[in-house]
Order: sequence, then structure tokens, then C-alpha cells
Amino acid sequence: MSQDRPLNNAELLSVLDWYRAAGVDLAVVDEPVDRFAQKPPAPTAMPRPTAGAQPAPAAPLAQSPGPIGGDPSEARQLAATAQSLEQLRGILENYDGCGLKFRATQLVFADGNPEAKIMLIGEAPGAEEDRQGKPFVGRSGQLLDRMLGAIGLDRNSVYIVNTVPWRPPGNRTPTPEEMELCLPFLNRQVELVAPRLVMTLGGPAMQTVFKTTNGIIKMRGKWQDVTIGSHQVPALPTLHPAYLLRNPPAKQQAWKDLLSFKARIGALGLG
Repeated sequence: MSQDRPLNNAELLSVLDWYRAAGVDLAVVDEPVDRFAQKPPAPTAMPRPTAGAQPAPAAPLAQSPGPIGGDPSEARQLAATAQSLEQLRGILENYDGCGLKFRATQLVFADGNPEAKIMLIGEAPGAEEDRQGKPFVGRSGQLLDRMLGAIGLDRNSVYIVNTVPWRPPGNRTPTPEEMELCLPFLNRQVELVAPRLVMTLGGPAMQTVFKTTNGIIKMRGKWQDVTIGSHQVPALPTLHPAYLLRNPPAKQQAWKDLLSFKARIGALGLG
């Protein structure tokens, strides 16, 4: 296959999706610029100091927007004050302790029905989620909707959150420090909703909720009673929809997990 052939529409869309996932959201200018034709700026002559003159104080370094890192104990104290989901959302809107906030477009708090007794927990927002302010609304969200529909659920019967409510640059995995800063808010969110069943989507969410370093392939499909904050709940880990899009044969494993989840819903009378 020649590497110089023109790309078809599907291939061009795949390239654009790849750029968007890497964090390239905007073109710099409408017209290309020939950087080689540009001349470097002329050097500015430095003034000669006069005798006895004192040197001018150095200009202060520009400060980066917001703090580099926050205090997990402060996050725990703030989260504990929330008596409702709306209060928790307001606290997160004003919280500046996590540096992810300053590169994200907006907070991605939750979606679905806060009165539901079924909670889904993902990892972090992607580019489309960052634009819309809701979790799982991109291609992986569309697949998640189909997965839920296959077992008789939809977004009105579940509550969807992420372990981290701001998009990491380039859709990278959140660092352990970022996860630690955001965990108290996730814990409080779970305590306020008090779900009777939880499903985690993907490895990072599973490791956070199940407090393990095991990989998702080893853990998926295995029920376990977990404690999230002060709330105890049966939880089932499964594969992330984005992983299923990249690895379609793994949908068979995810389907087994969904059937197990559906059976537990029926046993608890939540359907």
C-alpha cells in the first residue's frame, strides 16, 4: 500500500479524532506561515549603566494560573461540608487545589438520575465531555448507552460520575496526586447518592474504587463489596467502552459482565 495516496473520508475523520484525543483542538491560523522566510527580530541594544546608578529590580516571574498542587486534607474537609449534590458541585466549581481545573474547559460533575440506585464510575472526561460538561457523551458514551440499553437501562435509571471531574491534557491518565485530590469529592458524591450497586468502567476507576493495583483484565467480572467514603456497596468492574472500541473482540467479556450486572439488579429488585 502506498503511503502517498490521498486519504479517504473515513481515514481523514480518524486522523482528526486522533488529533483531538491528543489535545489538538484548534488550528493556529487559517493560512500557512512560511517560518523559513521570516527574519529574526533585530537585537535590542542594552543601555549602558551610568556611573553610580543602581540596577533596576528584576521583573517578577509570571505566575502560572492556579496552584500546582493542593492539600488532600483540605479537599477532605471541603467535601465533608457538602450536604447535597448541588452543594458539592458548587464546592468543586470553586475548588482550586487540583491543577487539572486550569487546563479544562469546565467541570464535568455527573449525568443521569441522582435518585437512581445504580451508579457507574468512569475515569476522567475526554475532549467531548470537556466541551459539553457531561460524562460519557463522545463515541465511548454512545457505546455505553447501547450497553445499558442491552440490559434494560438508560441514563434515567443510572447515575454516572468520574473519579476525576476535569479533563487531563491530551486525555492522559490522571496522576496519583490528582486522583488523591479528587477522591474526597468522589467519596462524598457516592455517600450522597447512596447507590445499591456500582459498576466501574476501566482500569483506573476500578483501581480507585477497589483500592487495588491489579489490572482490569484480572479483575473484571468479579463482584466485591467495597467501601467508598463511608458507603458500602457491591461493585462490579468491567472494561471501559473506549477500550471496547479499540478492541472489539473484548465486547464478549463485557457482555458477560453486563449479564452478571443485570442478574444482580433483578435479585435486588432494582429493575
